[in-house]
Amino acid sequence: MTEQIYTDKEILADALTAEKAATNNYNAFANECVHDSVRDVILHCLEQEHCIQEDVFNMMHQRGLYPTPDADANKVENAKQKFSQCVKTV
Repeated sequence: MTEQIYTDKEILADALTAEKAATNNYNAFANECVHDSVRDVILHCLEQEHCIQEDVFNMMHQRGLYPTPDADANKVENAKQKFSQCVKTV
């Protein structure tokens, strides 16, 4: 039997970091793409990467490896108002 070199947390954290980098790259590629058909393919890849990123995050969160504290209700409401105003001004 082989000894595990990396912990589950390290493996999943590495996977999450890789997915974050991939989504950043695909987003940049899509933003700079001139051809609609190529952009569509890149956007499809971006969507798939976001799904994988969510899966990895959920695995970490369910195992207690990526704890997320509950947000204060007032802060959530303030953020919603702030960003809804940004959308209206654009």
